[in-house]
Amino acid sequence: MKFRSFVLILASIVTVLLLVAAAIAFWLASQSPLAVLRGGTVAAPAAAMFVSRQAPLMTSLLVNPDRLEALRLALAPTNQRRQARAEFAQLKQTLLGDRGLNYETDIQPWLGDEITWAVTTPDIDRDETNGRQPGYLLAVATRNPEQAREFLQLFWQKRAIAGNDLVFEQYAGVKIIYGNAPPRASAPTDAPATALASAVVGDRFVLFANAPKVLREAINNVQTTDLSLSNSPSYQAALAELPDRQIGLTFVNLPQFARWVGQGEPTSDQPPFDSLVMGWQLKRQGILADATLLTAAGQTLQPTQPSQTNPVAALQYIPSGAFVSASGTDLKHLWSELEDSLSGYGTLSALLNQPLQTLEQRWQVKFSEDLVNWVEGEFALALVPNPNTQQSDWVFVAEKSAATPPALANLDAIAQKQGLSIGPVTLGEQQAFAWTKLSTRAPSRRDRKQKTATTLQAQVQAVHTTVGNYELFASSVEALDLALKAQEEPLVNTPDFQQAIAPLNKNNDGYLYLDWRSVWPTLEAKLPVLRLLELTAKPLFDHGRSLTIASYGSTTNLRRGAIFLRLQN
Repeated sequence: MKFRSFVLILASIVTVLLLVAAAIAFWLASQSPLAVLRGGTVAAPAAAMFVSRQAPLMTSLLVNPDRLEALRLALAPTNQRRQARAEFAQLKQTLLGDRGLNYETDIQPWLGDEITWAVTTPDIDRDETNGRQPGYLLAVATRNPEQAREFLQLFWQKRAIAGNDLVFEQYAGVKIIYGNAPPRASAPTDAPATALASAVVGDRFVLFANAPKVLREAINNVQTTDLSLSNSPSYQAALAELPDRQIGLTFVNLPQFARWVGQGEPTSDQPPFDSLVMGWQLKRQGILADATLLTAAGQTLQPTQPSQTNPVAALQYIPSGAFVSASGTDLKHLWSELEDSLSGYGTLSALLNQPLQTLEQRWQVKFSEDLVNWVEGEFALALVPNPNTQQSDWVFVAEKSAATPPALANLDAIAQKQGLSIGPVTLGEQQAFAWTKLSTRAPSRRDRKQKTATTLQAQVQAVHTTVGNYELFASSVEALDLALKAQEEPLVNTPDFQQAIAPLNKNNDGYLYLDWRSVWPTLEAKLPVLRLLELTAKPLFDHGRSLTIASYGSTTNLRRGAIFLRLQN
């Protein structure tokens, strides 16, 4: 054999072996639990065709739950895998136990790669005089239509044996099954009828709803394409801004969502945004949501680019123990945008403004006018625990500019108008100025016996100092002392903060950082819908470590950003 022929044959063999090895490696990678980190198998929920454009909320899981469980076990340390299995078992029991269903035997054999849940309407019959009954739709993709039908047949047989009268209805070529449930004793006589209903649509989806009317409307949405969310131009535009692959997607119709959570119609005639779309990705340390806010009809935005590529230097004065931190540049412009974005949505606006009201009441200032309008450079705002009390303190850091001296003079004037005294305070080698409220304390009976004079007390309302190119404000001397010492170990340098911002784009407008365990009770109290999420996904929320939000700028018709929920074992 000639040497040349030998080389060609050898090269061919090597090439074939490399191709086989690559194919095996690709197959192994696709079967690995870690493959789910690259996203789901579909780009967008197919079940969006069943959902109306006016639906308040739709959220979809675009990967089989078994793959999520396998990933959780793969990433968990060996000594924590038993706990991880128990958490998934608890989740399955929470979701299915009340219906007498077992995931492994009843659902797993036919479950596909998509589960979509939607609030289809705030009120099924759209008549609030007889009470409000939201419509709920669950669309489950099936990989084995025959087993799915067998499951439904057995499910309804058990309901019939239990005494439920079943109704079989043929609607637009789809068989709907539901039980005639007796009306609730507390419901008005003309309230819309609700009963668990199901249908199998083709060989792709099993549908469940809390009323037959919800299923009929879902079928109508498929047959009349102008009604469905999947054919909405704005929805498609939002999808184009999201990554090609994600493990989940959430759509929120903001005006209808406000009605569903009990707020009523938006209070503003023209709220700037009407919908929100979020694509969910799995990261090794948590869940990342790429978010897109879509403008309402007739509304436009001023196109903006992200203003920074690194965390602002003002964060060096935020102590490592801060459990809420907001930072960025040009607070005046940012605050104006934020207020405009939340205009008309009272619940969300209150969630933002309520913590600031404590600051305003204590300092007797208007946050937007007295503390925001002059801040055009870097800023950092944080809530820190007070080491001597059970309450939290504010720390505010602002980069100096030409507008700073008159702003400080204005704050001094406000303090003096309230009868506060302005005097120097020394913290180590740093001189600060405190706004204090002086009061007298009458001597007690024991003091009078000892001929003790009336004492003068000073209650600090706020304290301020200048360090380099930054103005520092705090609601207590202790908080300012923490801020001055923060450069030794600032929040921005902690592993927790660095891991909380690592998945986010470095080009952004700043960070809102929340310590999960500290802020979750407040969020849950202000947004009751979160209680439902916690009940259905308690293992996830129990592992929450931090929540970080960043904005990525805007075009004329949308604003982009991201949310990262960091988890821990």
